[in-house]
Amino acid sequence: MASSHPLVPFLDTLSAAAAKAILPHFRGGLDVENKLASGFDPVTIADKAAETAMRAEINKTYPGHGILGEEHGSENLDAEYVWVLDPIDGTRAFISGLPTWGVLIGLKTNGKPDIGMMGQPYIGEAFVGDCKSAWYEGPIGSRPLKTRPCDSIENAILLTTAPEMFKGAEAGAYNAIEAQTRLVRYSTDCYGYAMIAAGQVDCVIETGLQAYDIVALIPVIEGAGGVITNWTGGPATDGGQVVASGDPRLHEKLLAKLASGAV
Repeated sequence: MASSHPLVPFLDTLSAAAAKAILPHFRGGLDVENKLASGFDPVTIADKAAETAMRAEINKTYPGHGILGEEHGSENLDAEYVWVLDPIDGTRAFISGLPTWGVLIGLKTNGKPDIGMMGQPYIGEAFVGDCKSAWYEGPIGSRPLKTRPCDSIENAILLTTAPEMFKGAEAGAYNAIEAQTRLVRYSTDCYGYAMIAAGQVDCVIETGLQAYDIVALIPVIEGAGGVITNWTGGPATDGGQVVASGDPRLHEKLLAKLASGAV
C-alpha cells in the first residue's frame, strides 16, 4: 500500500534487518537471560542482535536521527526524528516457540508518533500505519486495515497480555470490564493491537508499558480508524496504562470504567 510519508519504505529495511538477526534463533536452542533480580523479564541473543542490526541501519542511513531501544538504550533523543524500537515484543512467547511476538518499529517526529510497523517475520506479516491510513502485507496479500464498529462493552472482544499485570485499583477496574465483555483472550502482546486494526477484535487494555511497547502501534491503530490513549484519555506515547479500541464510542465507555484505576 502507498503512503505519502517519505520514511515508510525504511520500515521495510529495518524489519528485514531484524528478521535476519532473529529467525535463526526462533524455535532453536538459545540461552535466556533474566533482566530482573526479582521476577522474570527475559531477553535473548535474538533481541539484542535484532536491535543492533536496526540501529546500524539507522545510523548508516540517517545519522542525525535519534534512537530509543529496549535493549541498547537511547541516543540523540532531542532530534526531530526519533526511532523507537522493540526488537522482539513478546519475548516470553518467543522463547516458548509461539509466533505471537513481533518486531515493533516506530518513528516519532517532533515528539509525536508518526509512522509504525508491527512485523512478524516468521509468519511473514506486517501491519503498518501512518496515523491517516493503515495496511497489511502478508501471506493473504495486501489490503487496507480498518477497525470494526462495536459500541458496547457487552459485545466486545477484549485482549490483554496477562491479567496479573493489574494490581490494586487497576485490577478492580479491569476485572469489572472483563466480566462484561463477550470474550477475553490473553497472551497477545503486540498482536492484540494489530487485531484491533484488522477489525478482528474490539479492544486491548494493559498497564506497565514502556514507550517502545506502544509507539509503533499508535500510527497503526489510528490509521485504521481506532483510538489509543492512556486510561485518563491522554496520549499513550510514553506507555504506562494503555487502552486501545476500534470504535471511539466503545473507547469512551472503557475510559469511564477505567477511571477508578487510572493514575
